[in-house]
Amino acid sequence: MRNTVYLDALKKREETLSILKGQRFEQIVQEAKSNWIEYTPQRQDSVIAGIDSSYNSTKFQGLELWVVAAVSIKSDGTIITELHNQGLGTPNPELAAQASKMEIDACAASVDKADLVTIDGSLYSQFLTRQASLIALLTATVKKKNNVVFISKTSVTKNEFGKFGSLAGDIFYYNHAVQRPGFSKIFVDKDLGPGKVISSVYARLRDSTPLIKIELLGSDHDESEIRSLLDRLYKNSVSGYPYALKLAHNNCKISYSDLARLVSLYGLGNEIGSREVLE
Repeated sequence: MRNTVYLDALKKREETLSILKGQRFEQIVQEAKSNWIEYTPQRQDSVIAGIDSSYNSTKFQGLELWVVAAVSIKSDGTIITELHNQGLGTPNPELAAQASKMEIDACAASVDKADLVTIDGSLYSQFLTRQASLIALLTATVKKKNNVVFISKTSVTKNEFGKFGSLAGDIFYYNHAVQRPGFSKIFVDKDLGPGKVISSVYARLRDSTPLIKIELLGSDHDESEIRSLLDRLYKNSVSGYPYALKLAHNNCKISYSDLARLVSLYGLGNEIGSREVLE
C-alpha cells in the first residue's frame, strides 16, 4: 500500500506543487519582496524571558490522566517561575484554557524581571479561542510594561496576501521571496475589534534562517521599535530563533514518557486495562 502511495505521489509531484503555488504565486512573491525591509540586527544586551506551556493526557476505562505546565525562563537558564497542574478525571477547565491561564500568570511574574518577555504562539489564538475574562487579564498584563511580544515559527494567517488569491499563509510567500535578514512592513489588524488590535511583522534574524512571526498588542508601533526588538533578539538567538523560547519549550514539554512515569507513580500500571495508558 505504501509503495503505491509513494509512486502515485511521484507521478503527481509537479501537479501538486503547481496547485500549492497557484496561478498568482509569482505576483504574490513580488509583493512580498516589495514589503521586505532589509536590516541586519546589531547585538544589543537585553534580559529576555521566554514563556511556553504544554499539556498532555491519556485515557483508559473512562478516566483521563492529565498534566499541564508552563514556565518562564531567561536566556541564561534562570527560571523565573514554573507552574503546573495534574489530575485523574475530567480536567476543568479544559487543558488549553489552563495552559493559557498559566502563560498569563507566568507573564505577570516576568514583566518586571526582564527587559523583553517573549511568549510562544499567537495573539490571534488567544483572542479567538479564550474567554473574555482571560483576554482581559492578558491585555492588562501585556500593557503593564509594554515589553511583551508573541513569537511563532509557523503561521496560517492570510491577512496580507489573501486579497491576491493566496492559497498558503503569508509566511509561505515571504519564505520564497527573501533570504536576507530584515522584516516585513508592519501590518495592523483591527478586525477583531477595540482592545484587540494586533500589529505583526515577519522577521529573519540571520541569513537563510527560518522566518519568525512577531505579534504585538496595539497599533502604536513603528519600524524603529521593530529594529530595536530584532537587535535584542539577535544576541540571544539560535538558528534565528530566540534561545529563551527554546529553553522554555524544552523545560515545559510533557511527553508520553512523562505520562508513563506518572502512571507508574500513581500505581495505575497494575490496573486492568492499563496497557491503554502506556500505548
